[in-house]
Amino acid sequence: MIAVLVAFTLLAVVDYATYPPPIPNYAQARAAYRPSEAWLYDRHGVLIDSARVDFATRRLAWTPLDRIAPVVPQTIVAAEDHRFASHGGVDWLALAGSLRRRIGGQSARGASTLSMQVAGFLAPDLARPGARGWRDKVRQMRAARALEGRWSKDQILEAYLNLAPFRGEAQGIGAAAMGFFGKTPAALAGDDAVLLAALLPDPQASADRLARRACRLARAGDCSGFEAQAASMLGPARSLALDPGLAPHLSDRLLTRPGLRVATTLDAGLQRLAIGALRRQLQGLGGTRARDGAVVVVDNRSGDVLAYVGGIGGASTAAAVDGANSYRQAGSTLKPFLYAQAIERGYLTAASILDDSPVQLDTASGLYVPQNYDHGFKGPVSARSALAGSLNVPAVRTLLLVGVDPFRDRLWDTGYRGLTEDGQYYGFSLALGSAEVTLLEQADAYRSLSNGGRWSPLRVLLRARTVAARPVTTPAAAWIVADMMADPNARAATFGLDSALRLPFWAAVKTGTSKAMRDNWCVGFSDRFTVAVWVGNLEGDPMRAVSGTSGAAPVWRDLMLALHARTPGRAPPPPAGVEARRIAFADRIEQPRREYFLRGTGQTLIAAAPGEARRPRIANPVTGTVYAIDPDIPPERQRFAVAVAGSAAAYRLMLDDRDLGSATARPQVMPAPGPHRLRLVDTAGRVVDQARFTIR
Repeated sequence: MIAVLVAFTLLAVVDYATYPPPIPNYAQARAAYRPSEAWLYDRHGVLIDSARVDFATRRLAWTPLDRIAPVVPQTIVAAEDHRFASHGGVDWLALAGSLRRRIGGQSARGASTLSMQVAGFLAPDLARPGARGWRDKVRQMRAARALEGRWSKDQILEAYLNLAPFRGEAQGIGAAAMGFFGKTPAALAGDDAVLLAALLPDPQASADRLARRACRLARAGDCSGFEAQAASMLGPARSLALDPGLAPHLSDRLLTRPGLRVATTLDAGLQRLAIGALRRQLQGLGGTRARDGAVVVVDNRSGDVLAYVGGIGGASTAAAVDGANSYRQAGSTLKPFLYAQAIERGYLTAASILDDSPVQLDTASGLYVPQNYDHGFKGPVSARSALAGSLNVPAVRTLLLVGVDPFRDRLWDTGYRGLTEDGQYYGFSLALGSAEVTLLEQADAYRSLSNGGRWSPLRVLLRARTVAARPVTTPAAAWIVADMMADPNARAATFGLDSALRLPFWAAVKTGTSKAMRDNWCVGFSDRFTVAVWVGNLEGDPMRAVSGTSGAAPVWRDLMLALHARTPGRAPPPPAGVEARRIAFADRIEQPRREYFLRGTGQTLIAAAPGEARRPRIANPVTGTVYAIDPDIPPERQRFAVAVAGSAAAYRLMLDDRDLGSATARPQVMPAPGPHRLRLVDTAGRVVDQARFTIR
């Protein structure tokens, strides 16, 4: 009785000591599987990019058994566990043979079955380093029998092929097939399967050892073929990516977790077109002129981003930087929103005359003297010609009407969220694009003009909800500005009649170049799409011999033509609140034409206001001017003329406390060194205007 009790107790202790860890079912194992990759798809489910996120091991997506070439499992079962189909998790015959050889002092062949190995993969405690004692072996055998009781043979075989380590960091048939042969598991051939089976017992085997084992498994008489195949297989690693790598910058931003599958709004075909157009242009420019570029294409109605190219590599020295989402100086691309605000408020019409002549503006840091791109001035021009021709001085004069802070706030409302400072921080140069913006912001802001002045955020993720658009610019002002940007005749004086900006259908477009030629932009829209292009150097060095129409514009043109190959863009009809008039210009400043106005502001004759209707002001000197006296020039020859603009017959000039006489006399002065104040006063002694300057 005591012996029975002792035996029962001993059996209970052994059972407890060898009790296997819990083994998940097939569904749980699949759900717990985490590949090292994450994948990016387009709007149609086409794979466009992938990224490795987990660097512990390299394994691709779980590969179902029916997507693996049948020769692979057949060959591996024959080599590793040829009684797999008939045993219940433990191959007792193989185990007995191993024990017999061990007792006989021979090298014992492993008796571990595929089921036992899968149990070890699923419960790592069973396969921990050093777990080779009898207790560990019994636990693994019991786990394998439990596995066989819950899993089908096909499920066990599928799990083995996906979890088995092959060599180095490559785990699973997907990583092995792509890494060693550059093939998908479904495309593996018989010799490939033999080499993989030969690798499993010794993943770190040399090419010679691998070839000899493969030759034995294949029972081949001539092993030279396997020698060459093994050397190639274990040579430089092949890419594990099945995709063409169409959106690496976007995948770096969106693919953050292993196994993540992100569906985007991109269109793979259009993405290829955008990459090709940008690559051709950068290759044509050459790396010594411009190395980097980016492209964004947007569907106007939905706000879906259809193409997102952050860069193409090539001659780039900062290829990892996302050019589509990097902040760069905007250049002249902000001008449409300035003119839209001025027109909306009634300060200007598209036909209003602006003075494109030298101007000096006093700022806290000194005089601000804007220049045009060509360093020339065109004199009186209409607002239409000023915007379409991208003239700088008229834009600064328009900013003086609108105000820097209101314009900065309008840009913020239009999605330019890099403008985090108040208007005074940017100053008058904001009209010329001194602020930094991203290409995505540019595309969305211009899209708002195509949508009647209504702005909403862009959508890159297909699952992201659509946000209702909110009004920023009035539909009438947005339409008039779009019409100005689409007018090839208005921009002819600057860009010519046959530039890259002219398309065989309606499209509104604006170029921009930042200070020192560091950034070149071209952003424009049709009735259906907005295309934004940036060309420059991501490291910030200036481009060489790249202008507004030779840098980004050709890419914009190529994409617009491709997008509208079947359906040309159509001019949108004018909204309510817009009226058309036939106008003429006094002094023939510009040719007569049909012009559009906000209702109630239409004119037929555009003429400069007479001098007596203008408020008198001091035109020279400008506040903040510093004059330096040259000791080598006689003092009487160092004078400057005081100039007053407007009707000044009834006004007098006062220099400090000295009366200079009538404001129409244009006196020439050169006061003593030091600060001075020049005042324009009326007959009652009231100060109408004043300027402060310094003599040194």
